[in-house]
Amino acid sequence: MPEAMVISDPKIMMGKPVVRGTRITVELILEKLAAGESVDQILSEHQRWPEGVRAAIAFAAEALRAAVVYPIEKS
Repeated sequence: MPEAMVISDPKIMMGKPVVRGTRITVELILEKLAAGESVDQILSEHQRWPEGVRAAIAFAAEALRAAVVYPIEKS
């Protein structure tokens, strides 16, 4: 079984999920996408870890599949 590309270790970034071998958090990648950066822009910034960036996005999607309701406040 291949090693997971996204890991969580209490010694790295306070346990936030990160791309293995980096301090790039899933949260940071999602924030960049929300701010309007394209996947291509993010990949160009993190050229050494394109599969890690994709894995982070997949990790976030999987995490949100849980049967949890997230209230959204109207602005």
